[in-house]
Amino acid sequence: MSAKAIGEAVSGAPSETATPLKTQLRRAERLKKLKYGALIAPLALFLLLTFLWPIGALLMRSIENPEVPKALPQTLRALAGWDRQALPGEDAYAALVADLTENKGSRTLAVAAKRMNMEEPGFRSLFMNTARKLPLEPGVDAREGLLEIDSQWGELGTWQLIARNGRAYTDYFLLAAVDLYRDGAGNIVQADPSASIFVDIFVRTFWMSLIVTVWCVVLGYPVAYLLATQSSRVSNLLMIFVLLPFWTSILVRVAAWIVLLQQGGLINMGLISLGIIDQPLQLVFNRIGVYIAMVHILLPFMILPLYSVMKGISPTYLRAAVSLGCPPFKSYWKVYFPMTIPGLAAGGLLVFIISMGYYITPALLGSPKEQMASYFVAFYTNETTNWGMAAALSAVLLLATLILYFVYNRLVGSATSGARPR
Repeated sequence: MSAKAIGEAVSGAPSETATPLKTQLRRAERLKKLKYGALIAPLALFLLLTFLWPIGALLMRSIENPEVPKALPQTLRALAGWDRQALPGEDAYAALVADLTENKGSRTLAVAAKRMNMEEPGFRSLFMNTARKLPLEPGVDAREGLLEIDSQWGELGTWQLIARNGRAYTDYFLLAAVDLYRDGAGNIVQADPSASIFVDIFVRTFWMSLIVTVWCVVLGYPVAYLLATQSSRVSNLLMIFVLLPFWTSILVRVAAWIVLLQQGGLINMGLISLGIIDQPLQLVFNRIGVYIAMVHILLPFMILPLYSVMKGISPTYLRAAVSLGCPPFKSYWKVYFPMTIPGLAAGGLLVFIISMGYYITPALLGSPKEQMASYFVAFYTNETTNWGMAAALSAVLLLATLILYFVYNRLVGSATSGARPR
């Protein structure tokens, strides 16, 4: 060791090659973050591939519009500078004849025709019939040839629809999901009342979810309070009955309610035998049956969050309030209830969100007037294979849920943060 190093070691002064302590701490902190990131990376990748990516891919279907650009590329290039106020020029007609002739009999043309038929019924027949009669005779003018095949090619709305679908992305499905559409000039207008159904469906979905949530609060709050105030032995025994529905299939429970609620079921027969009613009540295949079954299925999702919060509230708060002269009910309302708001908020939000996505229960126990938004998502997915419309309904439902959650969190969250026994 050199004399300079020995001197620095004795005096405690840092050597020129020594790393400063601040730099060492930064390196250690960076290394720790890298280790944490390496541990979290597999889970993050798993969530990305199995949750976020599928949802994002589905939502993208609500704006994707590749069918017409693939089938009519030359026509769309000819319509690029068209003002949409009058019929296009001869070059557009010639390009359309070339595209239809090239894609004649192909799946590409069939898919594009089906896509435009969603907006204007009859377009599929127009495209397929025209393609079958092509190519035109040599020397025949493209405009005259198309008009001879079908006079609809001389209508302005036909060409406006083609031009409107000339982009790879569209807002047609999202607008249709809220009963709107674009007219020939491209303006957003309200759909005809006879065709406006989706706004009513979303209103029905939120209203039914709200009713189910309210009933779960009314029935679940006393049960959670009973579980939280009993001894551990009794509470554990009662908790088995609360968790019992989780061990039974939803389909089995819905079928059991059909047996119980039908006109010749146990409930109607019991009421008639007791003399309470003279004729069987209509308790199934209507909204009453849907409410009963949904509340029964979702009640544990309200009880468990409430129970977890109530179990952590010390009973000494109520005893202290009563000993200070506060009446029992007022003590409960002013001291105990505010501390249960977090559980009430969590359970209510959980029940409400699950209710909005319910499909089996309304489908089996309800009439067509009780079907919620999820039914129509399944319909467009499985029956008509209209992924765009299914994705648009899902996107609107997701957006509405996020907005309601934000408002709910602002209102209930602020009240929860200030909920302290006084």
